[in-house]
Amino acid sequence: MKLTHHLIALALCLVIPTGSLMAKRYKLTSPDGHNVVCVDIKGGRAYYSVWRDGKTVLAPSRLGLIAQGGYDLSENFRVAGVETASVDSVWHQVWGENKDIRENYRELSLHLRARRADLTLRFRAFADGIGFRYEVAAQGTDSLFITRELTEFCLSEDARAWSIPADANTYELLYRDLPVSKTQTANTPITMRTPSGVYLSIHEAALYDYPEMTLERTDSLRLEARLAPWPDGLLAREPARFNTPWRTVQLADRAVGLINSSLILNLNPACALEDTSWIRPKKYVGVWWGMHVGIWSWVMGDRHGATTERAMEYIDFAARNGIDAILAEGWNKGWEGWGGNQEFSFTEAQADFDLQKVCQYGKEKGVMFIGHHETGGNIPSYERQMDAGMKLLQDMGSHDLKTGYAGGFKGGFSHHGQYGVRHYQRVVEVAAKHRLTIDAHEPIKDTGIRRTWPNMMTREGARGMEWNGWSAGNPPSHHVMLPFTRLLSGPMDYTPGTFDLLLESSKHSPDFKRWNDQDKGNARANTTLCKQLANWVILYSPLQMASDMIENYEAHPCFQFFRDFDPDCEHSEALDGEPGEFIVVVREAKGRFFLGASTNEESRNLTVKLDFLKPGQTYRAIIYADAPDADWQTNPQAYKITEQQVQATDSLNIHLAPGGGQAITFVPVVRM
Repeated sequence: MKLTHHLIALALCLVIPTGSLMAKRYKLTSPDGHNVVCVDIKGGRAYYSVWRDGKTVLAPSRLGLIAQGGYDLSENFRVAGVETASVDSVWHQVWGENKDIRENYRELSLHLRARRADLTLRFRAFADGIGFRYEVAAQGTDSLFITRELTEFCLSEDARAWSIPADANTYELLYRDLPVSKTQTANTPITMRTPSGVYLSIHEAALYDYPEMTLERTDSLRLEARLAPWPDGLLAREPARFNTPWRTVQLADRAVGLINSSLILNLNPACALEDTSWIRPKKYVGVWWGMHVGIWSWVMGDRHGATTERAMEYIDFAARNGIDAILAEGWNKGWEGWGGNQEFSFTEAQADFDLQKVCQYGKEKGVMFIGHHETGGNIPSYERQMDAGMKLLQDMGSHDLKTGYAGGFKGGFSHHGQYGVRHYQRVVEVAAKHRLTIDAHEPIKDTGIRRTWPNMMTREGARGMEWNGWSAGNPPSHHVMLPFTRLLSGPMDYTPGTFDLLLESSKHSPDFKRWNDQDKGNARANTTLCKQLANWVILYSPLQMASDMIENYEAHPCFQFFRDFDPDCEHSEALDGEPGEFIVVVREAKGRFFLGASTNEESRNLTVKLDFLKPGQTYRAIIYADAPDADWQTNPQAYKITEQQVQATDSLNIHLAPGGGQAITFVPVVRM
């Protein structure tokens, strides 16, 4: 690791004040020279601006915070000092898209004095973007009550933007393709492409004990931070000394450069866990999809999904197919009160589910049980029980837990305010004590905390597969939008892999019952079969699910791709793509490579160079492709499987049907 700290006078190559130490402009350049941040103090106020390769990306944008009691950290600033630092090191992830991450940045810390408080503006410039945060030290108080954050992101030119509207309680919304000048509010990540050809994404990193940041357009091209409030209107309750999350701007010349960025992870602290040997990626199946398509129920009765016998049947299937774990939603008491007070038990199983027997049977078969804690949004009830509920899973030999928050929080609290952020983090830390990983649904958004808490493995946080079970579903463009938007923040448990695309087996079942008001009879998965395979590669999650009911996989040739697939990858790269149009991703795991390509509603022909393969090595490429007449609307099940030998010097021509995809396994050929 290389770490250096200098006084400003000794590091003019990093920070260049205009004139003397007390001048008003300070300049920070990324190690590769492409990205530049300037911080200006004008009339006692602080502003920053961003350039890439000489092109203005963000025009002067205001900085600052305001708290109750006259603590105004937005004006009357005096520069008290400036420090710089540089870091160039490589750190190793417990799991992740890439196991080895280079952390290389230059840092500017601008120490400002305001009335009754000091504020440090800490900026870091990387090759793939910039990050900054506020570090506050107030005098004469032991706490601060934040009423406004003034952070702005002022675009220098109108950009094409892909985002979802700001919402304090859900991210399960379809993405919009709008100019910034027409975007009223946005959650982050919001991804943009400027007319000058720069791709950028605004988000945040290391979100702890602070409300999430959303954006509101306050002028033509001016986006200002908005924070989800407490019920009394305050935004954040903080000690007199605290740091905000990092505000981040990822920058790239190609859209896939945003996907290949490690900026969000690099702005998080190192791993906080001494022992991570129990944390490992997995493939799983589950008693889950049958409830969403309306043939099973979470409630005990004739249609109950999570019975002992069915769980054991799923364990047998997993063991036969090399799948690591099973999930069974509805195993515990309390589901009969759904829609009411949401009083679940997390230690008591329903009468027809023998948790001990299921876990023991799984242990004998080498298949782990994934626990499930749906809270229904009743946070007080869950926090009273979660330690005991997690201990029960630990005692049963489980290392993975799926949580859920489908429902409003009591007391007027929001999912994404400081109250919610604190709760979600408390769950992660208690889970770590019990050697459990977390897969959070209806979560707080990912901000890279998996570097510090690698047991926070995956989360939902967008419209996932279940929408296809009881609504018109997610359009084909959605799956090629997520990698450039939601997945820039971190892994997503989208739960891909439905093979019965038209839901024929459920709609024709005598047990079918419509249970969701959004079900208008047009529910289906809006892809081809091969796009479902490709999504296992494209929509990254270290806990990757085959979402369909197991009878739809039995004897199906395409399921071999999931048997071969390994979510514990060492290296990943997005090769090509554009938001909402198409995407090509490759991942390496234990010497094999897995490639996924998919498109929106349009058919597409791509040429993919195979230079990601090891030079000189021959591979057997097993190709799962859309048939020539495949179409997501009219012929979604049509596929063909072919094989050929390839090397790193070769290219493949890939045809994608409308709404289609292609998945390829590359297996090294061993020469005898």
